[in-house]
Amino acid sequence: MRSRSLAAVVLIAGALVLAGCDALPSDTPSPTASESSPGPTPSGSSTVAPSPTAEAGFTLPDSCDALYSPAMLEELNSTNPPLNDPGITIYATENVAALEILTSGVPTLRCSWGAAGSPGLVTNVSIVSSDQSSTLLDAFTSSGMACETLGAGTVCRIEQQTIDRNDNIVTIGEAHYLQGDGWVATHWVGFSPDGYTEDIVATLWP
Repeated sequence: MRSRSLAAVVLIAGALVLAGCDALPSDTPSPTASESSPGPTPSGSSTVAPSPTAEAGFTLPDSCDALYSPAMLEELNSTNPPLNDPGITIYATENVAALEILTSGVPTLRCSWGAAGSPGLVTNVSIVSSDQSSTLLDAFTSSGMACETLGAGTVCRIEQQTIDRNDNIVTIGEAHYLQGDGWVATHWVGFSPDGYTEDIVATLWP
């Protein structure tokens, strides 16, 4: 529902803490959709920092449109536009270890769906080293995420319902996919299309 406040939900979620998921340190406020934060890569663009594993096989898409199948892209555009609203500045994860890697300068394409103050999601597609990939998988499993095989990689998820300041029940969660030197991270608040991560995996790793 558009009346739900994405910023409000993220602030409340930061206070309640995702079950089984690392919380941000108490002196580090959880970013919201309506406030700027230095970590995320500008929407729809990739970092220019070179990756030592760039030759390992995974290549960042040229644009956010290239993340999805035509059917999923049509669904996203019709159900929760716009793509890359500049007011959406939340991170693609709230897991502390994953956030450190995400904000370390790894090559990343950042994409978001939804308007500031509304339900939406953020996805980062990044290139990581083998050590970073192992660190991520350890962080996800140790924080209580449910992990399973998907394609030739591993997908880990966590989801929880919380209540926003208007007493609405809202679902928040994360999904992470690791394959080779590729990492797809998605954080959502009140908007999680069926088969979203699976569609990205099938598109980027056909």
